Amino acid sequence: MTTPSGTPGEAIPRPLDHYLDTASAEPLHPAAREVLLAALERGYADPRRLHRQARDARLLLDNARAVVAECLGARPDEVGFAASGTDAVHRGLLGLVRAQRGTARTGVVHSAVEHSSVLHAVGWLDSPLHASVPVDASARVDPAAVDAAARSDGVAVVALQAANQEVGTVQPVDALDLPERIPLFVDAAAAAGRIELPSRWDALAASARKFGGPAGVGVLVVRREVRWSTPFPGDDGLDQLGGDANVPGALATAAALQAVLSEREETAARQHELTDRIRRAVGSLPDTEVVGDPVDRLPHLVTFSCLYVAGDELVTALDRRGYGVASGSACTASTLEPSHVLAAMGALTHGNVRVSLRRDSTVAEVDGFCAAVADAVAEFRSGAGL
Repeated sequence: MTTPSGTPGEAIPRPLDHYLDTASAEPLHPAAREVLLAALERGYADPRRLHRQARDARLLLDNARAVVAECLGARPDEVGFAASGTDAVHRGLLGLVRAQRGTARTGVVHSAVEHSSVLHAVGWLDSPLHASVPVDASARVDPAAVDAAARSDGVAVVALQAANQEVGTVQPVDALDLPERIPLFVDAAAAAGRIELPSRWDALAASARKFGGPAGVGVLVVRREVRWSTPFPGDDGLDQLGGDANVPGALATAAALQAVLSEREETAARQHELTDRIRRAVGSLPDTEVVGDPVDRLPHLVTFSCLYVAGDELVTALDRRGYGVASGSACTASTLEPSHVLAAMGALTHGNVRVSLRRDSTVAEVDGFCAAVADAVAEFRSGAGL
């Protein structure tokens, strides 16, 4: 194998790597890894068939659904596994709208800071009745404004995230007072396994890789009494979304979710202390703003913006120092578009960095990161003559 240096077998020396981008993907939880390896030996057959191997795969899949249902306060027959978190969002949200076909209700009310998967689904619907509700400087929506928008003619669904994936602010989902006929879709990808989820929702989506499960598995939960219809070709149900079931992935997802929930209180307390440490250190730098709610937020995530520094250059500089972080809207950063979340908040949209801690991140690692940020920002500003 040839390394990027061009010399076969020669490793490029670099600082110790510190992965601090778990808001994009958390490393596989040990419990999920153990279950995944075991399930690969047993869960290979198609659970829709009738032979012994298929019945064994069906048993594993049903077990995964039961565990996830218990973790999320749902019934096993309300749980489905999708091809990704994005796929779960699209199927959940679009399925709620599709179930309204034959009526005049085609619009979606959503906050201005929803994940790009929600915004893309709304754009794909191409309805003139959609409404984007603004947020305050912390990226929090006013529930009264959402309620008012939901009462407009033609609204089919309200979509509101449990917590923001970019700045960590928790949304007041349980404070909504929606009309009974309007279903509520909650994107819980950033929040699942990290905080207590809202109690009031009709459909909910999550992404396994964001809480320590395997990549390529999404979770979709739809309440049994809610009108929902698959928006894409295929069977009209949650049992096997998209056709083929990823039985090992589903079982590992269930194991990861169960494990992180059992550890959540301890992990969240430790991560809150560490992110508070980052907020204080980075916030003390000149012309630097820490964004998002300082208290009611995800425990593992901090986003800040530095004036006179480009976000992608700062991420690259931190990577050279051994720290892997994100910049901009995590799912759209490659487009070089400004963050729609920061823009909606009225915050600086360039020079921003999102750091999200691992379960085992330490004080030493966090202090090293803060020192690296200060060094990189000073270097850039000195080079610019500032």
